[in-house]
Amino acid sequence: MKSLLSLTLVLTFFSGCSATWHGVKEDTSHSVEWTKEQVNHGAAYVKEKTE
Repeated sequence: MKSLLSLTLVLTFFSGCSATWHGVKEDTSHSVEWTKEQVNHGAAYVKEKTE
């Protein structure tokens, strides 16, 4: 009985961590894309002002 309860708790913990890790990776991916866009906008602005 104890091993079944322990196994259930461990599986629940790992599935929760998996969902959290997926969320972290997704948020990081969105942040990287946003940063790239902002850098490109900034570079275009500087190019426009220096020409």
